[in-house]
Amino acid sequence: MQMTGSVSGMREHVTRLREKGHRIGFVPTMGFLHKGHISLLERAREENDVLVVSIFVNPTQFGPGEDFEAYPRDMEKDKALCSEAGTDILFSPSPQEMYPAGFRTTVSVSGLTEGLCGASRPGHFDGVCLVVAKLLNIVQPHRAYFGLKDYQQFKVIDRMVNDLNMDTEIVGLPTVREPDGIAMSSRNSYLTKDERKSALVLSRSLEHAKRLVSQGVREASTIEAGVREMIGERPFTAIDYVSVVDVEELTAVQTVEGRALLALSVNIGRARLIDNAILEACD
Repeated sequence: MQMTGSVSGMREHVTRLREKGHRIGFVPTMGFLHKGHISLLERAREENDVLVVSIFVNPTQFGPGEDFEAYPRDMEKDKALCSEAGTDILFSPSPQEMYPAGFRTTVSVSGLTEGLCGASRPGHFDGVCLVVAKLLNIVQPHRAYFGLKDYQQFKVIDRMVNDLNMDTEIVGLPTVREPDGIAMSSRNSYLTKDERKSALVLSRSLEHAKRLVSQGVREASTIEAGVREMIGERPFTAIDYVSVVDVEELTAVQTVEGRALLALSVNIGRARLIDNAILEACD
């Protein structure tokens, strides 16, 4: 596995690879890798000639008072996991390398970023779009892989890539869960033993919502209320949002017709956790 922290070094690798006709698969991460990340690496490894992984805790997507400084990091472990997964190049730039003195450019996607996490984290998706646009420009991958636990992020990035005519296919892969159902997240490391027990309610509330739909419930407000009640009964939980939205536009829907997305964000202790599920009305 080759490693570089410089933009110029990464571009030298890319130039040689593309000259040889290799197809590049790319997995951008913020590190502290878990099995969810590894599933992305494994798929990218299978579908491409070369696997590039980036590890960069991006400061521009964290707002004031958020956990940028405290965000979990373990570069040595991450290097080992990347190597085991067959990574060819690990790109780990510094903030100064990505945002040198005098940097002034912004990237923004409207509409898709205004609800859900965008409503409670103003500016977050501008930071995400900026760093992903830079990484795609630097790495120039044929495919880039993202987890659908961050469904809104996936849709925003896919929209940005299409709107800007970037020559990269954005691939979304299913959420990876622990055996007890909790969605894998680097921020799970913040949870105490008791808080983690409460966190199980997130996936269980999604399953409850699916059952409601299978039983004929179609009103979004009824589904949302049922989920809120389940989560609110558990200690340590503070709901940010529970929303049933259109799977493409991410706008609120009144009734579930065909497919809809149930997305939620809950603060448990000092961990902000997100999860989602597709609701399907069969009638």
